[in-house]
Amino acid sequence: MGWGVRTAEVPSADITAIEAPDMDSAARREPVVSRNARRAAQFQGPGSLRSMTAVPLSPVEKAMRQQAVERAVRAATDMRWTSAELNIWTRPDEQAKQLGVLEAVVKVRVTGRELLGRQEIVLDGNARWVTTGYLSAEKPSLEPGLGGQCSNGTSVPSGVSPNIQAIHEAVCSNFPEIVAYGTLRSDGEHAQGIAVDIMVSGSRAWEVAEFVRRYSSELGVNYVIHARRIWSVQRSAEGWRSMADRGSITANHYDHVHVTTY
Repeated sequence: MGWGVRTAEVPSADITAIEAPDMDSAARREPVVSRNARRAAQFQGPGSLRSMTAVPLSPVEKAMRQQAVERAVRAATDMRWTSAELNIWTRPDEQAKQLGVLEAVVKVRVTGRELLGRQEIVLDGNARWVTTGYLSAEKPSLEPGLGGQCSNGTSVPSGVSPNIQAIHEAVCSNFPEIVAYGTLRSDGEHAQGIAVDIMVSGSRAWEVAEFVRRYSSELGVNYVIHARRIWSVQRSAEGWRSMADRGSITANHYDHVHVTTY
């Protein structure tokens, strides 16, 4: 016969043992198993080729196969800007390890693959994953501005002035992590609906205070207080002025930014 053709042979006695029936010992005999039967049984066990191929790969497993990753990296030509600081991950699933942080306003290549709320990018020739929703075709501006929309679900009562409503909208759109705003209460300017306490502290509070001061004209601001410092429209040339100690963190406005409008 030619090469590559395997012919069947007549089985010899050592391959399949068949004996004449013995009526006295038939009950004690075990079933005869041929070598071919044993080999077939081996392919049915756990870990066998058949059992392994019977389990389909998950979408993540398919995406993380080396060939799939290399193909995606080679094909990645589109560029996107990061609109915020993003954690860098090795994978899109819970097995991922964090490798560092990608700064805002950085241009990166994207592969177009998204899984489990993460998007694949290319860094230094390697596939990495970041949270979906923070990559933009247009270069973002880091400077807070007016015209954005509040998206964190907060609101102010309908009884406050239009200026207070405008301040809430502007602060919320630029500082969405702030979720507490104190407006109407029984005393002073708050009772009139022309004051708001923006509950934020530390360096972020100063960013908010400066933001409100910068847009004081557009937002109808009269004065701003934070951390025993006050800025007012009437004395704007003096900048932030010191205030007397009122005795507590809240009274001294360390835990919030107070804004009074016209």
